[in-house]
Amino acid sequence: MKLSDMFSTLAENARTYEKRVAEWQDEMTSRNDEMMNSARKWQDTAMQRQDEMNRQIRGYFDEAGENVRSQWQTMQTAWEDQFQKMREKGEEMRAAAMKSGNFPEWAEAYAAQMVGFAQKMQDEAANAIAAATEAKGKDKGRKNV
Repeated sequence: MKLSDMFSTLAENARTYEKRVAEWQDEMTSRNDEMMNSARKWQDTAMQRQDEMNRQIRGYFDEAGENVRSQWQTMQTAWEDQFQKMREKGEEMRAAAMKSGNFPEWAEAYAAQMVGFAQKMQDEAANAIAAATEAKGKDKGRKNV
């Protein structure tokens, strides 16, 4: 799978999720338990899709040199550590919101914040794809000379 295809898939998944969220909100009051199960199932399949994406990414880096793999692993570890810190802070905030009775407002704000974060990561991915495409084009140009 090309990087551009992976990026398109990510964008399509975001559109699908936004559509489902809107549908879920409309039906939430009448079918709360059923909708929560549906959300959990969607989350499980999203995790499966993420696992598949991770396997594809590992495939790219398996073909890369040792120096590139080492640098990427350092960067990946830093991202994962930061993400874990964000999740832990989010859980603390979620617990406080549940105790205060402000959970619906908090959940909505948290979702908006996570969508914003995902959009920033999509922008970063777009820049990375452009840089990779440019670098590959220059590399092919040198080999053809």
